[in-house]
Amino acid sequence: MFTTLKNAFKIKEIRKKLLFTLGMLVVIRLGSQLPVPGVDRHYFSNWFAQQTGDAFNFFDAFTGGSFLNMSILALNITPYITSSIIMQLLTIAIPKLEEMQKEGEDGRKKIASITRYVTIALALIESTAMAVTFGRGGLLENYNFLNVITVIAALTAGSAFLMWLGERITESGVGNGISIVLVINIISRIPQDITQLFEQFVFGKAIAVGAVAALIILAIILAMVVLVIILNDATRKIPVQYAKKVQGRKMVGGQTSSIPMKVNTSGVIPIIFASSLMQLPVIVCGFAGYKGTGFWAHVLRGLSSSNWCNPREPVYSIGLVVYIALVIFFAYFYTSITFNPIEIAENMKKQGGFIPGIRPGHPTSEYLTKILNYIVFIGAVGLTIVCVIPFVFNGVFGAQVSFGGTSLIIIVSVVLETIKQIESQMLVRNYKGFLND
Repeated sequence: MFTTLKNAFKIKEIRKKLLFTLGMLVVIRLGSQLPVPGVDRHYFSNWFAQQTGDAFNFFDAFTGGSFLNMSILALNITPYITSSIIMQLLTIAIPKLEEMQKEGEDGRKKIASITRYVTIALALIESTAMAVTFGRGGLLENYNFLNVITVIAALTAGSAFLMWLGERITESGVGNGISIVLVINIISRIPQDITQLFEQFVFGKAIAVGAVAALIILAIILAMVVLVIILNDATRKIPVQYAKKVQGRKMVGGQTSSIPMKVNTSGVIPIIFASSLMQLPVIVCGFAGYKGTGFWAHVLRGLSSSNWCNPREPVYSIGLVVYIALVIFFAYFYTSITFNPIEIAENMKKQGGFIPGIRPGHPTSEYLTKILNYIVFIGAVGLTIVCVIPFVFNGVFGAQVSFGGTSLIIIVSVVLETIKQIESQMLVRNYKGFLND
């Protein structure tokens, strides 16, 4: 990775893209410190500290601390992420959007434009809810119509600005703009979490105890990174043979290819879906100030991952079982709407391709579905392991950190993908130089 970056800085075009990206990231971090006008930031910090669940910690990690600081970037790119997921699901459900997606570049531009409008709408809804709900509680120094509108405008503009910056990074930077914005937010919180871990388990302890604790922490983090890299790169290649056919006086075809099927087909989406579903009731109740009574109080505690794997209260770990089931379910669900074995089998048949030993058509689609079910299960189990390790560590040892398996998967996946894009740009540049010579 470091060798790739070193070589990339030697090429003027790529160096400009890297410096442009770094400049945009600096702008984002500066924007995360600019407060919304008329907001009492101490009130929000105190309210945040009183929340017993970890749902808001998860949200704050995704916004790089902007949410806790109540800056103009408090909503960050979460409306865009939600909008993208909604549009991806609607593309499968609405034939008109599916046709747009198949139109090529023009269709994708139309869908991207709709996604932007949906993002602004979601940002308006979320900012209005925050301004009205928290404003009544004391978030605004002066709760009046003008200040509420100011907060709504600032938060919505901040989210739109980040969306625009992400697109600029994609076009003029190294690519993966929105993903890079999300990663820099998550990374900005990691030093604070690492410091908290070492203060809790290493500093002030006996030398031997502190050394062992430090080694265990580093080993767990390293093992999770390695597992995520393996999970991200693992693929099952299905061999495809194309039959020979006569075109004019020539015999064409006969080449061998393969269908690469990623083990982690759905990426980090199942974790985001499962986490969002589990944390939605906690967030809503937190905004409403509802703590729950009796049975419902226990339900809310069980939905919060901060109470999972606690030896003193094992009953709340039922929430972890529900979470694991949701991750596996969404892994199959998301793969089923993004990977269509029947369509792939039909395309192969039209092009004269077949899997050795499998008849074209329906038998091919059945074979692909069978293989897909196996590898999706493996990918879901891998995702579950990465996510559960931090929960166990937090529950047993009481280590409260904002980043976890989800954050780690996002960081590793985006970093690897960005490095691959830089390498491909260097390769294209080398080919151009070769041709010009």
